[in-house]
Amino acid sequence: MEMNWLIIFIAALVPLVIGFVWYNPKVFGNAWMAGSGMTEESMKGNNMTLVMILSFVFSFMLAIIMHPIAIHQFGLFSLLENQPGMHDNPITNPDWNALMPKYADNFRTFKHGVLHGVIAALFFFLPTYGTMALYERRGFKYIAINVGYWAVSLGIMGGLISQFK
Repeated sequence: MEMNWLIIFIAALVPLVIGFVWYNPKVFGNAWMAGSGMTEESMKGNNMTLVMILSFVFSFMLAIIMHPIAIHQFGLFSLLENQPGMHDNPITNPDWNALMPKYADNFRTFKHGVLHGVIAALFFFLPTYGTMALYERRGFKYIAINVGYWAVSLGIMGGLISQFK
């Protein structure tokens, strides 16, 4: 099963765009800074070029893992992976050819991808941010802002990845 690398690239841009809006001082930026203990002065001096490049690299990694999370057919490929001839050419595998015409487009909608993206955010980022926030003595608002950002970002990423083949 092949990845649509153009959509993976586009999906990797989503957290950057959402973050630009989400963490704007007119949206959640001021509340996030208060919750995280950051100030505008403490943010100055960062190498923003490096921050943006690394942010894109990390987002690209998330987009790659969202592919098997959002697309159920990837699980079918994993199930058949050890079948003879699967690695040589999955297209000629009789099991693959019997199942894909019937199931290839099941659950390949934007809405379904959004569902999986939001679920991924709640089950990966909420426990991560929640645990960190407990030890860092951060409040609920800090957790909600960050997990909300990832729920929206991963939701849109999952939607794009699921929608476009």
